Amino acid sequence: MTNTNSQITNDIGDNLPYLRRYARALTGSRETGDFYAVATLEAILADTSTYDTTLAPDVALFRTFHLIWASSGTPVDTAGTADDTGLAARAHAHLAQLTSNTREALLLHTIEDFSNEAVGQIMGISADEAADLISIAYREMAQFNTGNILIIEDEPIIAMDLETIAAEMGHRVTGIARTEADAVRLAAAEPFDLILSDIALADGTNGIDATQRVLAAHGARPVIFITAFPERLLTGEGLEPAFLISKPYNEDQVRSAISQAMFFCSTETLSA
Repeated sequence: MTNTNSQITNDIGDNLPYLRRYARALTGSRETGDFYAVATLEAILADTSTYDTTLAPDVALFRTFHLIWASSGTPVDTAGTADDTGLAARAHAHLAQLTSNTREALLLHTIEDFSNEAVGQIMGISADEAADLISIAYREMAQFNTGNILIIEDEPIIAMDLETIAAEMGHRVTGIARTEADAVRLAAAEPFDLILSDIALADGTNGIDATQRVLAAHGARPVIFITAFPERLLTGEGLEPAFLISKPYNEDQVRSAISQAMFFCSTETLSA
């Protein structure tokens, strides 16, 4: 292996977890998102010219992904879902109402923190066009469902911040759980549409176990995890989330993640 190929391999390894995060949020599915991430790797292995080494490593990887994504024409894979005529079909109907490429630009800019210029390089458009798509995305995503959100977070300041962001978006917070037991109790007390959860909780329990118990009792809901170590839940192995925010987060990241999760009105989070 040449030094150039070795460097490409190292760069891809560093950025692959974040490509998985982006692909999962874009498709609303861990399984479908990871499929596109693997297809990206296979394309680069088959032809390294698809990976533009003149670009920053993360931009080059995401650019290759977008070349595959744009050519596939399959933003949501309904095959094998639990409710092909319901939740996934609703997502398809929502997609048909959106301006082309707006969600991609929004996720790249907010969740993955790419500049307008980098978004443009990834999508093959100018920085100004990328900025326009991001603005349109904010307006269009705002028209979709608002609902009730259960927050699982043991840090009071962070919990208050998340509650404020959700309320400003038009959502209602049904409760704030500091422990797994709190989450189970609050979920049983009042209906909710989405869970926004930290990983480590006050009593030594964790948000993953808490959401598993809640979803087992109340059925599938969108789940967004917030963690200081996102790469640990982006390995492509085991039970991993479709929607994930890194700590420290900013308000736009939270807004974008909530909008995407509500948009799909389902989650592959914690599904095998």
